[in-house]
Amino acid sequence: MDFGLVLQTDPPASRVVSLMKRAERNGFRYGWTFDSAVLWQEPFVIYSQILANTTKLTVGPMVTNPGTRTWEVTASSFATLNDMFGNRTICGIGRGDSAMRVAGRGPNTLARMSRAMKVIRALGRGEEADLGDGAKVRFPWIGPGAELPVWMAAYGPKALRMAGAEADGFILQLADLYLTESMVRTVKDAAVTAGRDPAEVTICVAAPAYVTPDDSPRSLAHAREQCRWFGGMVGNHVADLVARYGERSELVPRELTEYIAAREGYDYTHHGRSGNPDSAFVPDEIVDRFCLLGPPAAHVEKLRALRELGVDQFAVYAMHDAREKVIEEYGSHVIPALRA
Repeated sequence: MDFGLVLQTDPPASRVVSLMKRAERNGFRYGWTFDSAVLWQEPFVIYSQILANTTKLTVGPMVTNPGTRTWEVTASSFATLNDMFGNRTICGIGRGDSAMRVAGRGPNTLARMSRAMKVIRALGRGEEADLGDGAKVRFPWIGPGAELPVWMAAYGPKALRMAGAEADGFILQLADLYLTESMVRTVKDAAVTAGRDPAEVTICVAAPAYVTPDDSPRSLAHAREQCRWFGGMVGNHVADLVARYGERSELVPRELTEYIAAREGYDYTHHGRSGNPDSAFVPDEIVDRFCLLGPPAAHVEKLRALRELGVDQFAVYAMHDAREKVIEEYGSHVIPALRA
């Protein structure tokens, strides 16, 4: 199993770079960041510094979207970094939650997602792509051997099937065992239906991980409060699914939808941050199910279960008060156990 670190690009950027360097020293192979132009600093600028200060780390957004940049600009940014640092980027992409809504727009449609993934992947690999209206372009400066994997974030049934049929990887932003099993199965089945080898679709689960010194009620209570924001963030996507499919739809598991019954709204000022007041509705049970909490042995146990479900990478959301500690604890105890 591979491991990634997910950060927000809060200033100073040097702090983000420092944490990514620490992650690489501790065995992490991927460095991910949020991508929301209004809320945080521009990630592609920071990627150049992360790549310049590491040797093996692969970097990319978790996730970008097809609406805030034109597709050729997105592809060119990735391709330039790959030319400079040797195919060490990855394009995580989704419909766009904070990036689009903060700018007064709605999330992108799945049809737009499908077209964007094809264009960005092709251009990033030095191939010709159709931008629409007959405008076919190709980057003349890309040499042979260029690569750009595109991984798609998804929750809903149509998006899951698209990820299996079209994406190089699937990003699931929660670590619930039941939901992971169900969604991975949907993605893999869609790959088979599309005539693909399901093993070609890399599975990445991303969620907050908080390592505690013990499993005492006091320690776990603090960990939950540091990670409760995640249930609120996921709740934005779940609310979209409920609006589309209904509260009792057989297409969306009730295990994913029932917990947002008390959700009243969401202020993106606190998006992805511990102490988010708009996450007060998230019960302890959901925090425990969606996240990884407790001493190192508890993380190892849950990660082994995720690996058995077909998960290839676990990406640690480190938006809490113990970022350095979780990196070091994973490097000392968790990553070696999963790679043994």
